[in-house]
Amino acid sequence: MKLKPLNDRVLVKRLESEEKTAGGLYIPDTAKEKPSKGEVVAVGPGKIAENGSRVAMAVKKGDEVLFNKYAGTEIKLDGVDHLVMREEDILAIID
Repeated sequence: MKLKPLNDRVLVKRLESEEKTAGGLYIPDTAKEKPSKGEVVAVGPGKIAENGSRVAMAVKKGDEVLFNKYAGTEIKLDGVDHLVMREEDILAIID
């Protein structure tokens, strides 16, 4: 299935969280929090400004990003969980 986000929306695939802590303890699935880190899969064309021009997006396909914990809408594409969120919900790009 193909999905193209509209305006300032971004399609993000969550990256898996760590299986164990820094101390070497394994975290059970029930105790894990959803990761707030992901990879940008698709990007919309950008937001339309008040003067009618389009504002370019700061993120691009392939960027690793940090986002708000409760950001976006969860969807499932080809059996994989994704999030559709606004660009403003993205906190940072990871280099």
